[in-house]
Amino acid sequence: MAKSKTVYVCTHCGNDSPKWLGKCPVCNEWNTYVEQVVTPKSNSGTSLQHSHESPKSRPLSLNEINTGNEIRMNLADEEFNRVLGGGLVPGSLVLIGGEPGIGKSTLVLQTVLRLTNYKTLYVSGEESARQLKLRAERIGYDNPDCLIVCETSLDQIFTHIKNVHPDLVIIDSIQTIYIENIESSPGSITQVRECAASILKFAKETGTPVLLIGHINKEGSIAGPKVLEHIVDTVLQFDGDQHYMYRILRNIKNRFGSTSELGIYEMKQNGLREVSNPSELLLTQNHEGLSGVAIAAAVEGIRPFLIETQSLVSTAAYGTPQRSATGFDIRRMNMLLAVLEKRAGFKLIQKDVFLNIAGGLKVNDPAIDLSVISAVLSSSLDVAVEREICMAGEVGLSGEIRPVNRIEQRILEAEKLGFHTIIIPHNNLKGFDYQKTQIRIVPVKKVEEAFRELFG
Repeated sequence: MAKSKTVYVCTHCGNDSPKWLGKCPVCNEWNTYVEQVVTPKSNSGTSLQHSHESPKSRPLSLNEINTGNEIRMNLADEEFNRVLGGGLVPGSLVLIGGEPGIGKSTLVLQTVLRLTNYKTLYVSGEESARQLKLRAERIGYDNPDCLIVCETSLDQIFTHIKNVHPDLVIIDSIQTIYIENIESSPGSITQVRECAASILKFAKETGTPVLLIGHINKEGSIAGPKVLEHIVDTVLQFDGDQHYMYRILRNIKNRFGSTSELGIYEMKQNGLREVSNPSELLLTQNHEGLSGVAIAAAVEGIRPFLIETQSLVSTAAYGTPQRSATGFDIRRMNMLLAVLEKRAGFKLIQKDVFLNIAGGLKVNDPAIDLSVISAVLSSSLDVAVEREICMAGEVGLSGEIRPVNRIEQRILEAEKLGFHTIIIPHNNLKGFDYQKTQIRIVPVKKVEEAFRELFG
């Protein structure tokens, strides 16, 4: 029998060491090594004397591989289906991560309760069956084909799956599941890695899709070893500010579709509601006559929506100006403020600048640069931007307005919501027939041209 030995494993990157280290030499993180007991596996079955045995598979050329018509599972949720790339692929392993209390379990539970044509098995390692029953009653759905089991042993979970034969398996959460013959606690690197590998093998061999719910650490990434994200087919991040009603389902990794999609939900008393048109919700406030507000035509994935950028510029009270941004990269805001000073001649060095993306959204689209500097300048001059004007454009370091992608979708979204003018980069006019639109299009090459259009 193989003897057990003790190793020290980095909880950040998974590197192991025979002794404890204060600083990981691989990821340079401090105080991340924890003790793990490892029982080496017997390697008698991999000796060279068995190399003559025929393998279970053989190499195939691409022409010999039959893909077939893969039918995706419709989750009865347009936002969820969009993020997954059109539905859930049979045999896929999907990992959903998010902060505590953000609504991961609510999202998954209300999704499986809607699936009346599939038998689902919901494995809960954190909550009791009574808690799940109360949540289902609050959501307002009832599905006799959704079976609940409270179990943390992976061997017992596979036994339940063998008895039930479900079409879909949900495990909440992967950090609470353990394998009995591994001498480490649930949630450790070894347990998470081995449990995920066993679940992946089950999903691929049986063609049963599995949804895993995962914890995140204080840095905001999926807890456990990084190999967990490599094992699964799809990694979804469910985030949002708990003080706002909106929740965003982002796609970080997807082997079966695009990684730039996102779904938007609204948290309500009876669960999460899909937001099919986020522009109307994000533009509900009437800001006519108020300075420091500009509307941007943003795109996430292939989905256009209009968002409100708000800015407040005031004289620095204590000599050192403050720079603060919510929902926007603070470093990019500092760059845009430098462009305003150098290229447009507006002195903001002694001013406090605060920026906010309304609705609690976090936007990475560079096309909102133009609306950011317009909102900052509007607050600095105390002159309001006209309510029916929106804009899209990336701002370069020399003050030029650079072209952005999917400009036609941005223009059509602005026209649908009743805007009469949109400011776009001049180079985006190439190949676009703007005569067929009713909205007035103003092409600009530099920030000065955009400011003349906005402020005269």
